Amino acid sequence: MKTLEELDACYRAMPPVAAMGIQSAGWDGQRLRLQAPLAANINDKGTVFGGSMASIATLAAWGLLTLKLGEAGIKAEVYVADSQLRYLKPLVADLGAEAWLDEGTDWDAFLRSYRERGRARAQLAARVTGPEGETVAEFTGRFAALRAL
Repeated sequence: MKTLEELDACYRAMPPVAAMGIQSAGWDGQRLRLQAPLAANINDKGTVFGGSMASIATLAAWGLLTLKLGEAGIKAEVYVADSQLRYLKPLVADLGAEAWLDEGTDWDAFLRSYRERGRARAQLAARVTGPEGETVAEFTGRFAALRAL
């Protein structure tokens, strides 16, 4: 997968993700941004459901790694291995997410490991944002890329 259009098609093909209305909002080769409407992610308190925050952050990180691999000419299966999310405040508006490679991730070493062993792990970071760009949740996750069958 190399383009935002392909990524959005992949998101639409996953029924739970499609129901959340998640779609890409930008990609600059280093950071991926996603967005989703409050109406599809609302809880009983009128705020964004915590599971939706976790999902959009995870999907942003997953999408970023998938796009970066595609740009490197690698077709791999990407999986989340583990993650942590810190909720900072409730959100009563549409939500966004932005993901990037965590500063401790060496992309060249990741690619070398994948090419040599057919698998590699990377640490990614993301933040869930409100309409003014304010951070409402912080995410870190370890993702595995495995050779596609």
